[in-house]
Amino acid sequence: MADIESLRQVARSRAPLSTWFGIVLLFALFGVIVLVVIGPGPRGSDYEETRAKKRIDNLKTTREEAAKALTTYGWIDKNKGVARIPIDRAMELTVAKLAQQKPAPAGPIATPEPQPSAAPASPAPAGSPQASAPPPPTAAQPSPKPGASAASPSPGNTP
Repeated sequence: MADIESLRQVARSRAPLSTWFGIVLLFALFGVIVLVVIGPGPRGSDYEETRAKKRIDNLKTTREEAAKALTTYGWIDKNKGVARIPIDRAMELTVAKLAQQKPAPAGPIATPEPQPSAAPASPAPAGSPQASAPPPPTAAQPSPKPGASAASPSPGNTP
């Protein structure tokens, strides 16, 4: 009798063949539905081509607007009297303005003068120059020429 009871438990615990067959049919039906919905659609994607065309059109209009702004006259703010002129004309005006100005010589960059200290903190070592000696003239501080008076005007102030 124990054998009959164990056989009944095994039969009840296992899923019958019809249940497995039903599950397989459901998966197959789902696959067919997916193929019907997706299948007839085109395999290639027009999405990227559409985006590329939009980017090209956007680039073209942006370049046309920039070229128009650089080559035409127009008002920036009419109330303030601010206008836009073509870049070529702006360069011509700038060159003409700079041609009228007298070029100024470029001088050396002035370095700040060292602050003289009242007393050195420690005596100078034997091999170093003494602190009381005047510093040598630099390019920023030209040495005075013999015969030149202190009241003579500098070359930059001459009329």
